[in-house]
Amino acid sequence: MSGEVLRLAAFTDTPEGGNPAGVVLDARGWDDARMQATATEVGFSETAFVVGGAGAALDVRYFSPVAEVPFCGHATIATGVALGDGDWRFATAAGEVTVAVADGEATLTSVEPRVEDLAADDLGELLAALGWAAAELDPALPPRVAYAGAFHPVICARDRPRLGHLDYDFDRLRTLMQARDWTTIALVHRRAPVTFDARNPFPVGGVIEDPATGAAAAAFGAYLRALDLVTPPVDITIHQGDDLGRPSVLRVGIGAIGGIRVSGRAVAMS
Repeated sequence: MSGEVLRLAAFTDTPEGGNPAGVVLDARGWDDARMQATATEVGFSETAFVVGGAGAALDVRYFSPVAEVPFCGHATIATGVALGDGDWRFATAAGEVTVAVADGEATLTSVEPRVEDLAADDLGELLAALGWAAAELDPALPPRVAYAGAFHPVICARDRPRLGHLDYDFDRLRTLMQARDWTTIALVHRRAPVTFDARNPFPVGGVIEDPATGAAAAAFGAYLRALDLVTPPVDITIHQGDDLGRPSVLRVGIGAIGGIRVSGRAVAMS
């Protein structure tokens, strides 16, 4: 139905887990104001809008409750599952993202990723906004800014308890992120060689924290590859949302070259 808002939880197989996303499969003719108002009313961290295209090639835009973002992983997974089995191509503001769907599970392949240095002044301000000390960082996983459709600083905690206690300065972090065009902050702890825990503050979207962040997962996969912290081809698992009571599982495929794959299930919410 034109204009119907579907509500799905992504990166989970239960409605109580994962990250909720709104999906509008037919938003042709909608202007920015209507999409923003809809995303604000839905209130999830992201709502995806299919605004055009034909067949398996679709034009997709993403809005948080307060602003448009170039790409959103969990809403892409949710949109793919809502569309149904098949191979889809999403034209997004970040570029083309392919989505393969089968039996309630979707795999997106990101745009070509890249990884950049994080300026020392920005790192200092970021840690101050988070309330973290430099000594709490994992020296084996140095801070960087990674991109796979959106920019995410990657900050890795030495210990899991540091990740478990997240109490940041919302306005201070939002101001820094807006100035640097960062979408979320990827806070990560390496649980095992290919298993990670993550949290993602999202103040620029008007959301304290994202329970599952596919775009950040893709960026993190690019980070691991660029810094030779894994040996491609390799699959990693990211656990996110546990600290929020919405456990999520993101599976990330890292090849030697090209886009990063992120896979997960999505289910309708009641």
